[in-house]
Amino acid sequence: MGVRGPVAVAVAAVGAGVGLLFSDPGGAGSWWPACPLYALTGIQCPACGSTRMVHALLHGDLAAAWRFNAVMLVAGLPLLAWLWVRWLRSARRGERTPPLPAKVGVPVVALAVVWMLVRNLAW
Repeated sequence: MGVRGPVAVAVAAVGAGVGLLFSDPGGAGSWWPACPLYALTGIQCPACGSTRMVHALLHGDLAAAWRFNAVMLVAGLPLLAWLWVRWLRSARRGERTPPLPAKVGVPVVALAVVWMLVRNLAW
């Protein structure tokens, strides 16, 4: 398989980015999907607002990106980039990507849970 998986994900991310550049996910009649958890329960998941955050970033509006999802902006995007690079490196070597170390996974899950609680109880 080689690097086809990581490259396909990168191409899909660029395609989604182009879509977000020209289409406002928060606009009336947007074709971007809503968060299913929020749509069903009114509870914001840790990633709620991420699509609008990326749209704001692509338009150079860092303040709006922060308002839409500060934790995803500060921690989520770098984490996703690191995970993708890790996957690409393993794929280039022909190896399976090693499991996520607990010293990374546990804090990520804890941050996601705390962020979800804070944004749903504080706002």
